Amino acid sequence: MDSTQLLGYLGALIVGLVLGLIGGGGSILTVPLLVYLLGYNPVIATAYSLFVVGTSSMVGTYQKYKEGLVDFKTGLAFSFPSFVAVYLSRRYLVPSIPDTLYSFNDYTLSKEMSIMVFFAIIMLLASFSMIKREKNTNNVSKPQPYYKTFIQGLIIGTITGLIGAGGGFLYVPALVVWANIPMKKAVGTSLIIVTINSLIGFIGDIQTLEIEWIFLLSFTLISVIGIIIGVFISKFISGKKLKKSFGFFVLIMAIYIIYKELK
Repeated sequence: MDSTQLLGYLGALIVGLVLGLIGGGGSILTVPLLVYLLGYNPVIATAYSLFVVGTSSMVGTYQKYKEGLVDFKTGLAFSFPSFVAVYLSRRYLVPSIPDTLYSFNDYTLSKEMSIMVFFAIIMLLASFSMIKREKNTNNVSKPQPYYKTFIQGLIIGTITGLIGAGGGFLYVPALVVWANIPMKKAVGTSLIIVTINSLIGFIGDIQTLEIEWIFLLSFTLISVIGIIIGVFISKFISGKKLKKSFGFFVLIMAIYIIYKELK
């Protein structure tokens, strides 16, 4: 095993740790890790990210459930429209994007480049939501009507399908604000949504991509170990401070990806 692979597997451990600690952000690390460090095509990287994050989140869901921090009813309500959108986007939308989106003189905007830039934009938005001061959510409004949840699920599902993300960084604030769920329970509940979204999205990829199962399973196993450790550590660390610190890290990563792709 060379140093690059070793760093890649260390990154897999960190992916799991982040998921266990803040309930989202795993894909924010997984995709750049697979693309820039391990040299995978962005389309393959987003597919692998769905499997890694989905499987790790499934383990995290079980651990959070044992602590009474998972609201299955609300989680499944958000999951249904999301996983439909994720599956359709991975099965039909991503494969239908042309390899070259725009070409002018010597400049070419490729499919791979556009996926990474879009991913970076979502990272920027996610970083701002993690850095900004959280509002007091003790007096939030009543849960919204389901048709709004359905529409929001479709939108978030399509976005996460395109970028190969579980969507935890989008669902945690949604669960707090819209579903009136306490922060700690929102983190646990988001993991069940991430699990369902990611694994069903990956099923769409199996039908269009060639998967390196040995690498993917070993990478995922290390992430699962990371999420077990992360869930345990989360009992002793302030979630607010951790989330803000991770937000700044995501911001730096997003700027780096945009620079890397557009230079």
